[in-house]
Amino acid sequence: MRVPVLVGPTGVGKTAVATALARLLPVEVVSADSRQVYRGLEIGTAAPAADERSAASYHGVGFVDPRERYSAGRFARDAAAWLEAIAARGRTPLVVGGTGFYLRALFAGLFAEPELGVERRARLGVWLRALPPGEPARWARRLDPGFRGGGRQREERAVEVALLAGRPLSALQAARPAPPPPAQAWYAVLTIDRAALHERLARRTRAMLEAGWVEEVRRVLAGGVPPDAPGLSAVGYREIVAYLEGRLPAADLEGAIVQATRRYARRQETWFRHQLEGPAVRLAAEGPPEALARLVLDRYRAAET
Repeated sequence: MRVPVLVGPTGVGKTAVATALARLLPVEVVSADSRQVYRGLEIGTAAPAADERSAASYHGVGFVDPRERYSAGRFARDAAAWLEAIAARGRTPLVVGGTGFYLRALFAGLFAEPELGVERRARLGVWLRALPPGEPARWARRLDPGFRGGGRQREERAVEVALLAGRPLSALQAARPAPPPPAQAWYAVLTIDRAALHERLARRTRAMLEAGWVEEVRRVLAGGVPPDAPGLSAVGYREIVAYLEGRLPAADLEGAIVQATRRYARRQETWFRHQLEGPAVRLAAEGPPEALARLVLDRYRAAET
């Protein structure tokens, strides 16, 4: 089956368009957002609100403990099952999100990952999160000669696989072919003028802070989640943790989040310009969500004929 996939940078309005589309077509939404998977982090991840969830069922939102690392490979396996179940119910799966590696894993395939064991991964994760900055990268390069960098999460992933599987991740990826993808993607890429997006991100950051974003992080930390947990490594959460630990002045918090979010949005825009594989249409996101949803539906139906 060919699945409609709604993508674009953070803050462009993907969830609003998905909600409007759900009123035109019997869809269920599969979230391809690496931060919305975490439980208890609704405000800072812009998780769909109650009215948005009433328009369509959501899969992949708020079901992973923030202390647990959720990989692109695991997402691909979970999402494949969700897509199959949605189609079996006679409804249309709609994938919505901005995490490029999740989309690549689902529609282009990753290598057949060996079973690493939940308890073993959890114990190793405690050790990895306790390492000071720079150490995960050093371990990754030492254990995997093919490691090419990519941030702390990928560093920890390389160490995890090398130690628990007994072979470097790069070697496993070369030796194990990717399974066939469960579906083909048809991409609708929402775009917006850079200045307009920056304004939206600034407004959204302020609204999130006013809605209790800092209190959300305090509550999660008080519940036993360590400040360096995978769920708290997202844009905005890192800055709030720094503020709560006294490393970032209160007066600088909002600006730091806005700047980090803008940089993240630029990286997403670059990814969606160069890394998507499959048919794609690019749609300006300045208009009302209802009009955009109708346009997405018309283009999708035209692609199916």
